[in-house]
Amino acid sequence: MSRKRRRGLRIDGWLVIDKPQGATSTAVVERVKRVTRAEKVGHGGTLDPIATGVLPVALGEATKTVRYVMEAPKRYRFTVRFGIATDTDDAEGRPVATSDRRPADEEIRALLPRFVGDIEQVPPRYAAIKIRGERAYELARRGETVELPPRRVHIARFELVARPDPDHAVFEVVCGKGAYVRALARDLGEALGCHGHVAALRRLAVGPFTLEEAITLEALERIVADETLPQVLIPVATALVGIPALAVTEPQALRMRSGQPVRVPPALWPEGVEEGATVRVMRGGELVALARLEDSLLRPLRVFRPKASRMPKGAIDVDYR
Repeated sequence: MSRKRRRGLRIDGWLVIDKPQGATSTAVVERVKRVTRAEKVGHGGTLDPIATGVLPVALGEATKTVRYVMEAPKRYRFTVRFGIATDTDDAEGRPVATSDRRPADEEIRALLPRFVGDIEQVPPRYAAIKIRGERAYELARRGETVELPPRRVHIARFELVARPDPDHAVFEVVCGKGAYVRALARDLGEALGCHGHVAALRRLAVGPFTLEEAITLEALERIVADETLPQVLIPVATALVGIPALAVTEPQALRMRSGQPVRVPPALWPEGVEEGATVRVMRGGELVALARLEDSLLRPLRVFRPKASRMPKGAIDVDYR
């Protein structure tokens, strides 16, 4: 039996794409895969089509760290349009209520602390949350009643940063996993007694990935054509910067890459790390695995392929540090 040929090139690392308005996150991933010809591509957190900004895209071994990016804090800048509520809670929706009232800046600032910290938030009806196996937005588009229960989310910061005119206000928010900016705009408008929806939304950061290092899809095409992709690839381990590192020997690294635990006495654990903690296992600056410390054993959770000594023609690899 012939060995199955691997599809695509081995490219390990992260790209930060500045997602254009109107495109879905899935469409961006498909275009990145088509342009780079990478064997495996995924993204670190969905953005609505109306939104622009930071979309971390994982290639190759970086796809194993996507869950850590999904759980990282996110920072947004968004504009709320007062006076109109929509069924989608953004500018793409159908107006469902209007108001002539417009809040003063002082009213807005006085209410913002109510939405900071751990809060209960009802997701928008047009959300990707599954109900009985279907996405909520699919049910809503068919005209079916969508009732989503409130869930607890964390809002670290919520600030008014500009007021272009009485109808609009610009905010910045830092929030945790599962929080919806559209729901914040909707709930703020209701609390102010004037309704509101998101008119514009831009993501500025996802965990360690920021807009400053983002590139457009058009720029990516030029970079690949110029064969300079390694210059914009971000190391795989960047997604794991918040996880303590533990160095191992070469024999230990080989054992862990085969899925076997290795013994590491507590005296050699990183400072502050306790029993049951997850650590980033490193060997000579190279990412070996994510592992859990249990009973003085380092048990691999996720193993990463070593850097290839001989890369296939056209393949791209970056330092994992």
